[in-house]
Amino acid sequence: MSIPISRPSPNETWDCMLPGPPSRNNFGSADLSPSGLLAFATGSSVSVIDSRSLQLITTIPLPPPPSSSLSSSSPSNPSSSLSPFVTSVRWTPLPLRRDLLSTEPSSSHLILAAADRHGRISLIDFRQRSLILSIDPPDPSSKSGVQDLCWVQARPDSFLLASLSGPSLLSFYNTSSSRCIFKYDASPEYFSCIRRDPFDSRHLCVIGLKGFLLSIKVLGETEDDIILKEHQIQTDCTELLRLEKDAAASAAGGSSSYSTPASAVFPLYAVRLAFSPHWKHVIYAMFPRELVVFDLKYETILFSAALPRGCAKFLDVLPDPNYELVYCAHLDGKLSIWRRKEGEQIHVLCTMEELMPSIGTSVPTPSVLAVLVSQSESTLQNISKLYSDSSNGATDVDFDNPFDFYDDTLLVSKTHLISISDDGKLWSWIVTAEGTGDVQKDVINSGKIADASEELTTKNISSSDGLITEGGNQLDDIYGRIQLSNSNFGLADAKFKISLVGQLQLLSSTVSMLAVPSPSLTATLARGGNNPAVAVPLVALGTQSGTIDVIDVSANAVAASFSVHSSTVRGLRWLGNSRLVSFSYTQVSEKTGGYINRLVVTCLRSGLNRTFRALQKPERAPIRALRASSSGRYLLILFRDAPVEVWAMTKNPIMLRSLALPFTVLEWTLPTVPRPVQNGPSRQSSLSPRANTAVASEETASSTTASDSKAGNSDSSQDDSSESFAFALVNGALGVFEVHGRRIRDFRPKWPSSSFVSSDGLVTAMAYRLPHVVMGDRSGNIRWWDVTTGHSSSFNTHREGIRRIKFSPVVAGDRSRGRIAVLFYDNTFSVFDLDSPDPLANSLLQPQFPGTLVLELDWLPMRTDKNDPLVLCIAGADSSFRLVEVNTNDKKLTPGPPSRNMKERFRPLPLCCPILLPTPHALALRMILQLGVNPSWFNTSGTTIDKRPHFIPGTASSSGDLRSYLVELPPVGDSVVPELLLKVLEPYRKEGCILDDERARLYATIVNKGYAARFAFAAATFGEVSEALFWLQLPRAIKHLINKLVNKSPQKAPISVPNSQIDDTSLLSRITSKGKSTPEAGRRDALSQGQLRLMAFEQEDLWESANERIPWHEKLEGEEAIQNRIHELVSVGNLEGAVSLLLSTNPESPYFYPNALRAVALSSAVSRSLLELAVKVVAANMVRTDRSLSGTHLLCAVGRYQEACSQLQDAGCWTDAATLAATHLKGSDYARVLQRWADHVLHAEHNIWRALILYVAAGAIPEALAALREAQQPDTAAMFTLACREIHAEIVNSLADSDDESGSSIKDSLANLPGLNPENEDVIAVGEYFGQYQRKLVHLCMDSQPFSD
Repeated sequence: MSIPISRPSPNETWDCMLPGPPSRNNFGSADLSPSGLLAFATGSSVSVIDSRSLQLITTIPLPPPPSSSLSSSSPSNPSSSLSPFVTSVRWTPLPLRRDLLSTEPSSSHLILAAADRHGRISLIDFRQRSLILSIDPPDPSSKSGVQDLCWVQARPDSFLLASLSGPSLLSFYNTSSSRCIFKYDASPEYFSCIRRDPFDSRHLCVIGLKGFLLSIKVLGETEDDIILKEHQIQTDCTELLRLEKDAAASAAGGSSSYSTPASAVFPLYAVRLAFSPHWKHVIYAMFPRELVVFDLKYETILFSAALPRGCAKFLDVLPDPNYELVYCAHLDGKLSIWRRKEGEQIHVLCTMEELMPSIGTSVPTPSVLAVLVSQSESTLQNISKLYSDSSNGATDVDFDNPFDFYDDTLLVSKTHLISISDDGKLWSWIVTAEGTGDVQKDVINSGKIADASEELTTKNISSSDGLITEGGNQLDDIYGRIQLSNSNFGLADAKFKISLVGQLQLLSSTVSMLAVPSPSLTATLARGGNNPAVAVPLVALGTQSGTIDVIDVSANAVAASFSVHSSTVRGLRWLGNSRLVSFSYTQVSEKTGGYINRLVVTCLRSGLNRTFRALQKPERAPIRALRASSSGRYLLILFRDAPVEVWAMTKNPIMLRSLALPFTVLEWTLPTVPRPVQNGPSRQSSLSPRANTAVASEETASSTTASDSKAGNSDSSQDDSSESFAFALVNGALGVFEVHGRRIRDFRPKWPSSSFVSSDGLVTAMAYRLPHVVMGDRSGNIRWWDVTTGHSSSFNTHREGIRRIKFSPVVAGDRSRGRIAVLFYDNTFSVFDLDSPDPLANSLLQPQFPGTLVLELDWLPMRTDKNDPLVLCIAGADSSFRLVEVNTNDKKLTPGPPSRNMKERFRPLPLCCPILLPTPHALALRMILQLGVNPSWFNTSGTTIDKRPHFIPGTASSSGDLRSYLVELPPVGDSVVPELLLKVLEPYRKEGCILDDERARLYATIVNKGYAARFAFAAATFGEVSEALFWLQLPRAIKHLINKLVNKSPQKAPISVPNSQIDDTSLLSRITSKGKSTPEAGRRDALSQGQLRLMAFEQEDLWESANERIPWHEKLEGEEAIQNRIHELVSVGNLEGAVSLLLSTNPESPYFYPNALRAVALSSAVSRSLLELAVKVVAANMVRTDRSLSGTHLLCAVGRYQEACSQLQDAGCWTDAATLAATHLKGSDYARVLQRWADHVLHAEHNIWRALILYVAAGAIPEALAALREAQQPDTAAMFTLACREIHAEIVNSLADSDDESGSSIKDSLANLPGLNPENEDVIAVGEYFGQYQRKLVHLCMDSQPFSD
């Protein structure tokens, strides 16, 4: 059953591509999924990163628009089929589908929407790496780019895709039919940003640069189902008006700016929008110089703050998911942290932090393009906070781990941020708020003890740390050890600190040069000795920023990045396999015309850059090119209109001589036939131990030439220490020189016939491998010549001039020695076989690499066997680096990894991303986590779990019986299935790629805390945040239900409920208090904070949430605001405040008489004296009627709260109805309101998890099971019954133990929860349905091959 993990098939082509750096042309587009996958735009591609370990998973280049591909069929216009910049990316919000019994498993949860600068929207299946759907803009000629994308829910199982295109067009697309169902044009406004409401996935908001705010609710999939509401946020637009004038002037009257998105016209003028995750109807609007808090219900600004003095303009606004903090990114790379004052909607600036450290960064400083907050980490923190044992935290300290020692600080909050900069770096940050002194004492006194964390050390990133493997481990220690204090306690006095915990380096700039190492046998290791240098799986890329990036192709990662030059790298060559030589030049002035040439040798081992040939004065001629011999001992420096210099590249390079001939091209001979492989000590690679895995034999050290007798004789006649180079002169003459020590002599080749010399074009490219010289000229002719026999031939490619010719690597037994790759001046390339009778007819034409032009190419010299494929390294004009496999059998080029000569993808850390597993295997892992497995099953790299020894990846477990790993056999379903699923998951466990250390440690702390804890962990692991919050709230909902049942049962003495969340006496005293209620956010239970506020249902939670809003609106003026304030006061039971506000109405107001009537009615419910006061003030005549909410107030005045709640629900005020019910109703009356609310949430808002928690709190468990059945989630239904029974049993036992006299009667009366009796038909059906699901899952797992990259 344990199947070895197979490599992806060769047609899985996108894994062997490294993207260039993102830029402002990508509009800062990035999206972090709840499961931890980060997608961001890089040029015309989309890259996907694992946000936890910061490892590149894949890069997906978008294909060029189909309309332009027709026009690009002629090679004369290849640029017409270039892929445009990607400007927006969004993950689908669909969860992992579990309806296996009705549909086949799909990867719909891994769909990515990407839009580009030409207005095209693409849906990409990330698992299949294929384009599912492409939606072209209505008018392709306008090329109105897409500004932003957002998914919005239309039905329980489907989402519409909303897009902002051009300056002001909002469109809704049905992705199943590719049809646009709705359009809205807001011109002359510029739309900037669109976001979905976390409280209602049918609700969107769009904001414009001038403060125009559009609120949209989607009720279905037709145009009539979309409801719009317009608002305006007043802001200063002076700077924007000036920028608009400048843009209009630069457009010179053209129409181009009228179809251009806001981020293209005003790249440094950012306006962003974010919904508050804590308060419904509240949004944060960010303008370049202002932060605004806006209330959608009141349609007014609650708070605004100007940009602090000395700060750069705002870039983005990010609310913290768990704490009432707001993070604002600034254009200069700083991060400001804002905290909300308790009891008020006022935000205070706490601190400013750096997102772009001044140490180790280049000049000019790179720009921060995007900042994101990790929601998956926040959800896991909630689980850790609720289920960790703070009392025995000291015993969890691992003294073998340096991160396990604590100081006296108290960790108040902790948030994971990721920033992306335009130098190709991704930065992983931890923002912490720490309190000391009195804060800690208060927290301890209030019973909220939290472990303190050590001060986080900032990791200094050197230029060679391309991929920080320690980042994951450091992140684990920061996350895994610390328990958080509850709620927002201590934020007011906390000290904020930001720590860098990881960094990923991608390509740092636009690629200008490409070089691959091809050391000959005479090349030795850089450290001395006579060991020959082996070929290494490294490729060097020179960039326009002056850096040199070294790519490890076996890991598809940047192994090192060196800052060498201050201007563009114009030439780059390998010296052996561990040194690089490069050059750049700068022009002193246009008048004098002098140049400063800079030549640098870079050692890959030490990272040192050594300059040579440094002159005091500028030179007349700039360097044109470098040519290094295969041994790395000699270097030719070609100048523009100056003699060629020959250098010996010793430790201190020496110039041997100069050659004053009019050369056009020069090329050294490639390595000759290697000696047979000798048995000896294994060679070591030049840069890192990882290279050893890709190279094992001396054969890899070079590419062989033909086993031709003449070539062999030529080779044997040469001295080992001599090397030769071929050249062409301006007049077309050819020659071969040999360099031996300090002497340069004529090679005396056998000359071809005189007709061989070209008369119609200069030689522009050459390749030389004994005995063949191949030349290309500016007319497209290719000629080749055997220097030992004088044989020659030629043909015309019928293409533009030839820029590069590269011989393919050859090994013993190859049937062909003459395969060449040819790069033309139009940036297209072809592969020809010169050994074929007709090279042109048998060419492997590749006129255009899809979506980009080719700047440079070379062969990867890693072949060891004749059956190994040929692989081309390509530097694209989009700054990407790609590997292209050339299949010479069926004459096609396949972008992708070499399938035989390369090892498995090397990763410094296992890629622990369960959401990437094939759907059946992901569901199997989900079920194993839910049912409970011993933490020792996870094969992680840490030793903290049960102090077990590290399992070496690939070795079998010492335990033969996998059932020993199970915590317990599940009481529902087939007991054999879990063991079968463990067998299915065994390949992943051996690879150590199921859970990382941090999550495995968290699972170890909660695995024995009951079903609900494990279910919440499994949901959070797979990115299903709402489901995780449901499981976290389920114990409270069942406790609420049992309290209601116990209070209903006839008992002579009151039953004391331990740890009850509701104290009726204190609640009533607060409701009837006359004074203004004081918010107690600091003492509030942690469950009512952060993300869990989305699942509030208890009376105290709803009452406190509504009560805390009231002070925000006290200073608002206007009749509508007063009506809303009265409504809030009545809902929370502050009738005296409502009467006072009603009596203050101006007699001229149209609301005077309705307000007067309500004042009289409400005052009668307070006191006789207040009633008399109201009667004196109010006239007896009422001729007008108020809006419908007034009727509910009158019902409240006479105590008809049930009818008032029904009226509010009929009017669509669901939260207000629940607040009113929480204030005044109990028992079945309150449950009735909750159940009707649950029906609405399920069927209208399509939020099944929110509905389920309301059903449970209302006691409507059969309805909850029916909802799960309709949603086709048999596994969740079974787990729901398990969790409910377990929680019910714990609560009933605690109730029985607390009162000996009535304990037995309570146990008898509450033997089963209503609706979960084991004999109930619905409950029996759930078990049977789950059994069918398990059997189907096992069959699907057996049929699916394990996946690995």
